[in-house]
Amino acid sequence: MYGLNLIDIIIIIIYFAAIIGIGIWASLRIKNQEDYLLGGRKFGRLVQTFASFGQATSADGPVGTVTTTFKNGAAGIWSSLLMVFATPMYWITSPWLRRMRVLTLGDFYEERFGSKKMAAAYAIIGAIGMMGLISVGYVAMNKTILAITPKTVQEYTPEEKMEYDRAMVLNSLEERDYVSLTAQEQAQLKELRIEQPRSVFSYFNESIVVWIVCLVIIIYAVFGGLEAAFYTDMLQGVFIIILSFLLIPFSWVRIKNVYGAGSGDSAMNILHDKLPQAFFEIFGSPTLIDFTWYFIITASLVAAVTVVTQPNQLVTNAAAKDEYSARFGMVTGGFIKRFCTIMWGLVGLSAVLLYTGKVHNPDLVWGYTIHDLLGPAKLGLVGFMISSMMAALMSTASALMLTVSGLMLHNVYKPLVPGKSEKHYVWLGRIFGGAFLAGGALIATQFDSILEILKFIWEFFVIFA
Repeated sequence: MYGLNLIDIIIIIIYFAAIIGIGIWASLRIKNQEDYLLGGRKFGRLVQTFASFGQATSADGPVGTVTTTFKNGAAGIWSSLLMVFATPMYWITSPWLRRMRVLTLGDFYEERFGSKKMAAAYAIIGAIGMMGLISVGYVAMNKTILAITPKTVQEYTPEEKMEYDRAMVLNSLEERDYVSLTAQEQAQLKELRIEQPRSVFSYFNESIVVWIVCLVIIIYAVFGGLEAAFYTDMLQGVFIIILSFLLIPFSWVRIKNVYGAGSGDSAMNILHDKLPQAFFEIFGSPTLIDFTWYFIITASLVAAVTVVTQPNQLVTNAAAKDEYSARFGMVTGGFIKRFCTIMWGLVGLSAVLLYTGKVHNPDLVWGYTIHDLLGPAKLGLVGFMISSMMAALMSTASALMLTVSGLMLHNVYKPLVPGKSEKHYVWLGRIFGGAFLAGGALIATQFDSILEILKFIWEFFVIFA
C-alpha cells in the first residue's frame, strides 16, 4: 500500500497518536505565558538532555550528512559536525542563559540596550531565519519519504514518464566526456542541468506530506507548549538514536555478502580496499576539498562566538529547573548528536560502495538506503525509520516554533498591545507559532522555485556588481 507494508503504516499511526496525546495532556496544564513558553522552568537533567538533542537534530541532519559523505567521503561528516568544537562552550554559556530569568533572548537585548525596537528587530530577523531552517527540515524529510516509497516506472503518469526520460538523458550525457559531445548535446546538457528533471517519483504527494506533518506539530506543540515539546523530545530522541544505528549492521551485511563472500574480511576492511584513499581523508583531500582544515577551524570559531546569539538556545536553557540541569543537558545532548553524526557518516561511506552508479541524486541516498536495506525484511523497520525522520523534524520544529512564538509575542505584539490577560497572550502565542510552522511548510512546498529566484538575484548582482 503506497510502497509500504501494513505494519509500517500501523507504526506511523501509533507514533502520531502518541505525540498528539502528549500534546493534549500538556495543553491542560498551561496557565500562563511561562508555562506555555518555558514549561514552568521545571525540567531536570534527563529531560534537558533530550530537549537539547532534539532541538539540535532535525531531519536534514542524517540526510545532509549522508549526502555530503556520499559526495566527499569521510570529510562529509563536517557538514553536521562543525559545532563539535563549540559544544564545550555550552558548559559556560548555559548557566548565563538560565540566570537571565527572561522569556526570550529579545528581552535580554531590550534590557541590555534599553531599546524595544532593537528587541523587535532581533525577533523578526530571528523568526525569518528559523523559518528558513524549518523549511530545510521539511524538504529533507520529503526527500527521504520520496526515496523510501518510489513508484515503479510502469506506474508513472505520462508527465512523470516524460520527466524520467529527460533525467535518463541527463545521466547519460553526464557520464560521457564533455569534449566528445556534439554542440547540440552540449546545449542539451546545459539545459537539462538547469531543469534538473527527476528520475524518482513517490506514491505520496510531497506537498500533502509536508502539510500533514505541519498539522500534527500544530496539534501537539502549538497547543501543548514547551512541556509537550520536551516530553515528546524524549520519545523522539530515542527514535533518532536508534535511527542512527539501525542502518549500519544492515549495510555491513550487504557489503559482506556482495563484496566479501567467502573471505574473512570485515565490512570496514572491504570498504578500505574498494574505495579510494581520498574517501577516508577526514580533512578533505586533493580530490575532495569541500571540507578543508582551515574551513573547519574558521566555521568552528564562528560557531563558538555566535552560540549565545541563537534565540532557541535561551528557550532550551531557561526551561531547566536550575543552572546545573541546563548546563548538563545542553552539553550532553550536544555530544549525543555529534556521536550520531559519526554513525550517519558510516552509513554514507557504505552507500558510496553500494549505490554509486545506482543513485544519481545524492539527496536521495539516505531514503534509498532505507528502502533497499530495510524494506525486504517487512518487519515494520521502514515505518519506524519514517517515524524517526518525522521525529527528528518535529523535535526541532517544536523548539523553533516556541522560540518564534515567544519572540513575536513578547517583543513585537506585547509592546504594541499591553495590559491584556495571560490567556489572551497565550492564545496569541499559539497563533504566532502556528503561522511560523505554516510559513515554513509553504516555503518547503515552493523550495525549488525560491532557490531559482535566489539564484537569479545572485547572478544579477554578480553581473552588475
